[in-house]
Amino acid sequence: MFAVWFYVRFAVSYRDLEEIMAERGVEVDHATLNRWVEKYAEQIASKAQKRKAQPARSWPMDDTYIKVKGRWCYLYRAVDKFGNTLDFMLSETRDEAAATRFFARTIRNNGWPDRVVIDKSGANAAGLENMNLLLLLSGWCWLIEILQVKYLNNIIGSSSGSLGR
Repeated sequence: MFAVWFYVRFAVSYRDLEEIMAERGVEVDHATLNRWVEKYAEQIASKAQKRKAQPARSWPMDDTYIKVKGRWCYLYRAVDKFGNTLDFMLSETRDEAAATRFFARTIRNNGWPDRVVIDKSGANAAGLENMNLLLLLSGWCWLIEILQVKYLNNIIGSSSGSLGR
């Protein structure tokens, strides 16, 4: 399990990981490491998700248009106030349905925020309004505060060196 965790955490190649394990006295083939990663990486990721520290209650969120493998798509991304990525999603569309899907997934993995800072995108505002509607229909007495300020979500741009930060 250490080898799988090491591969996922530090993004080394299977052959490099084979050498690292050999230095520690464990002889294992790179093909075996590949099979282990395919089999156990999801379990390790779900356990890590459960142990993850609670994020800040205010989330800057942004979307941008990027090219992935020759195709243009929208990258939705939310970070906490420390610049750590909470979640990201690639979508072919920038509409209410995509924004709602992104917010639902991010909230499911990180809990409900008190405030979300977005740019002037109508799709993102509509997605958050859908989340607020869900809160009201569930009987909650509070709503997510939606701040549409152009420059408050600049932490997104300054932390974009790596998605997995």
